[in-house]
Amino acid sequence: MYVNNNFLNNIGKVNNNNQLQRNGGIREQGSGTNDFSKVLQDKIKDKDGLKFSKHAEQRLQARNIKLTETQKEKMNEAVNKAEGKGVKDSLVIMDNLAFVVNVKSKTVITAVNNNELKDNVFTNIDGAVFA
Repeated sequence: MYVNNNFLNNIGKVNNNNQLQRNGGIREQGSGTNDFSKVLQDKIKDKDGLKFSKHAEQRLQARNIKLTETQKEKMNEAVNKAEGKGVKDSLVIMDNLAFVVNVKSKTVITAVNNNELKDNVFTNIDGAVFA
């Protein structure tokens, strides 16, 4: 396999003026639209926290459900318990609300308020946690 060593040696070099040189071009560090350190910090922050799918966000908004930080922490603890038991998709019941959560990705799939809990059937779950 032929590798152009000159190309490899020039990737990501920083010159004396604190500029990043890439593929023959020069640009200021951090001048990109996505600051790498911010993106990295956001990923680290979200690693253990719950995420909400677009569908779940729409349901929260349409059903006027506003979660407090305490409720989010309780839900995160419930998902961690489900994960400890090997649950893949969980129903989390908390404060007259129900959430279907993909445990592996820690993503809330949908949300249901008290008014819609009656006569509702939840499918594709293999566990439930009451928080």
